[in-house]
Amino acid sequence: MQLLPQQWKSVLPDPLFPDPLHPSAPSALNTFLQKEYEEHRVYPPADLIYSAFTYTSYQEARVLLLGQDPYHGPGQAHGLSFSVQPGIRIPPSLKNIYKELHADTGLAIPKHGCLIPWAQQGVLLLNTVLTVREGKPASHQGYGWEDFTDQVIRRLNERDTPMVFVLWGKHAQSKQELITGGHHLVLTAAHPSPFSAHRGFFGSKPFTRTNEFLQQSGQSPINWALPKELPPNGSA
Repeated sequence: MQLLPQQWKSVLPDPLFPDPLHPSAPSALNTFLQKEYEEHRVYPPADLIYSAFTYTSYQEARVLLLGQDPYHGPGQAHGLSFSVQPGIRIPPSLKNIYKELHADTGLAIPKHGCLIPWAQQGVLLLNTVLTVREGKPASHQGYGWEDFTDQVIRRLNERDTPMVFVLWGKHAQSKQELITGGHHLVLTAAHPSPFSAHRGFFGSKPFTRTNEFLQQSGQSPINWALPKELPPNGSA
């Protein structure tokens, strides 16, 4: 099981091993996950659970893009919200994100769904629940992940550096109450799912609005351009 990177552990405890005095003592969430990974197919792979925290450190996070569950199909999830591994078919919601990206910025739509280049620039691609059983959406909700990811949002909200919180859909928007800092920007819109994207996601311009805010607060903008293709290992 992947461990929370040390830079994040200085801000909040690893929910799988929460007791620093007994680092080998697993939590109830850890025990649940151990059984799930042994008895079922669970995504993402156990060594990729904390990918979002590996690519984006606490101090370098400038944008939070909040998802819900990891993708629950084979080979898709790799620990980053909305992102899939190279070589995997682009999911419908991500296709709509790319459509809005092109309409908003004019950037070309890539042929892959790997968003690692965004994460490497400070876009924390966080799901509220970090694991899921294959073919069973929401199957790992209510076992402790939400307590942890709520704390992540609170810790980011407490920083003095202005951030952009991107909340698409009702589930993500339910976390808006955790964002109390008036110096942050919260962008809300419908979820990019094909079932809701036409109800306010398209035309919401999240990419240019994010960069305008970052620049106004003295930060460099995100380069939203993704390479048209990535090598098999997904490196950018």
